[in-house]
Amino acid sequence: MAKKKGSVIFKCSKCGYCQPGWLGRCPECGGWNTLEECIADDNAASPLQKNGFAVKVKPVPMSKISVYDNGRFSTGNREFDRVLGGGATKRSATLIGGEPGIGKSTLLIQTAAAFLAENSTGRVLYVSGEESASQIKTRAMRLNLNVDAVEILCTLRLEDILDALDSLNPTLVIIDSIQTVYSIEAGIIPGTVNQLKYCGNELISWVKERDSVLFMTAHVTKDGNIAGPKSLEHMVDTVISFERNSDEVRFIRALKNRFGSVDELGIFEMEADGLKPVSDPSALFITRRKGSTPAGVACTCVFEGSRAFIVEIQALTVPAKASLNRVYSDKIDSARVSRVAAVLEKRAGIQFCDQDIYINVAGGIKLNESAIDACLAAALYSARADIPLPERTVISGELSLAGEIRPVGKLKQRIKTARELGYNKIFAPENDDETVCISSVKELISEIFANKR
Repeated sequence: MAKKKGSVIFKCSKCGYCQPGWLGRCPECGGWNTLEECIADDNAASPLQKNGFAVKVKPVPMSKISVYDNGRFSTGNREFDRVLGGGATKRSATLIGGEPGIGKSTLLIQTAAAFLAENSTGRVLYVSGEESASQIKTRAMRLNLNVDAVEILCTLRLEDILDALDSLNPTLVIIDSIQTVYSIEAGIIPGTVNQLKYCGNELISWVKERDSVLFMTAHVTKDGNIAGPKSLEHMVDTVISFERNSDEVRFIRALKNRFGSVDELGIFEMEADGLKPVSDPSALFITRRKGSTPAGVACTCVFEGSRAFIVEIQALTVPAKASLNRVYSDKIDSARVSRVAAVLEKRAGIQFCDQDIYINVAGGIKLNESAIDACLAAALYSARADIPLPERTVISGELSLAGEIRPVGKLKQRIKTARELGYNKIFAPENDDETVCISSVKELISEIFANKR
C-alpha cells in the first residue's frame, strides 16, 4: 500500500503485512493480536523500522515492565572484565579512547578471539576504517590468536556496516574507529560532529534491540580527552580511558559505566604476544632498592575500586629560580600539592614559599583520593628537611586546612594489605593495636622524624 509520511498504519509483527485499520487476526499469516500501530517515517532511526514504518511507542506503567537479566560474557581478560564491571553486558555500547599506538586495536582483537573461544556459536563483526584486512590478520597472527571465524569489514560507509549487521546479526560488534565512519545522510566528511552523532546513534540503536555488544574506539585530543562531541559519550553506556606510564605498562579505567563501578583500574603489560594482565600491581608502584630509602620518599595504601595496593610518592624541593615558586606534578593534582605544602608551612613551621616542588608517583599511576594527603605531607617534609623516612613505613590519612589528620575509608583493608606486603609501621588517624595513631600533621612529623632531626 502507498504510504504517506506521518500516516498511521497497522503492521503485523510476524509477516509484515500492513493495513490502515486494526484487526484481531492478521489476514496474511493468521496470527492473533500481531498487528502493531506504526507511523510512516523514512528517517526514523529504529531497529524496529521495516519498509519505512516505525513502531509507534506508547508509555507503559512501571509495574507492567518485566525485568530481564542483561547477561554478561567474559572478554577473556580479567583486567578488562574488572573495569567493565564483571564482563561485557549484552545490549550495551562501549567507547574506548586512547592515544595512537597505545593498544586499543590489540585489546579488541584479543577480546574477539577470546569471545569466539568461549562461544562457538557466536559471531563477531570487526569493522575497520583505519586498517586493511591484511593488516588486521597480520596482527592476529603475530599475537598467535585464532580469529578465523571473525568477519572483517573494511569500510567507511555506515550503510555498508548496517547491511552487514542485518545480514550477519553478530553478537560482538567492533568499530575501529567511530571517527572514520560516515553516512551520506550526514555528509561525506568523516569525523564531523553531525557524523559522529548520527552514525553513533544508528549503531547504538541497532545493538539496543538485540543481545549484542558494541565496542567503538575513539581518537583523543592532545589533552587526553576523547575527540568529538560530548554527546557521543552521553549516548554510550560505558566510556573507557586507555593510558600509559611507559612503553610497556597500560592502564584502563572507566570514566562512565552504567553497569558497574567507575573506580576500578585495569593494569596491563604490553608484551610480544599482546596485552597481559599484571599479576602483582604493587610491584609496579614500589621501587625495589638495594640501599636505604632516600629523603622525599613515602608510601601509602590506595584503593582503586575493590582492591588496595601500596604506592610510592616521591617529592623533591629545590630553591626557586624565579621570584615565584612553582609546583610540577602531573600524577597528583598540583592544587592538592600546593594546599598540603601550605598546611605544612603554617602548622609545622617549615618553609616552602621559596621552593620549586616536584612530585612524582612511582609506576605512573594518577592518585585522586584524599587518603594520600598525610603521606604527601610526610614526603614533602622529608624532601625539604632532607631526612628520610623509616624503612617499611606506610602513612594514610586526610589532611584538613587546620592541620588535623582525619580518618579515611576502608582503613582495615589498607592495614591488612600493608601488613601482607611486609610494612611493619603504619601511621593512621585511628586507635588500633596495629597502627601508630596520629591526629595532626604536627604529631605526624614529630612521630616520624623525632629521632632524626
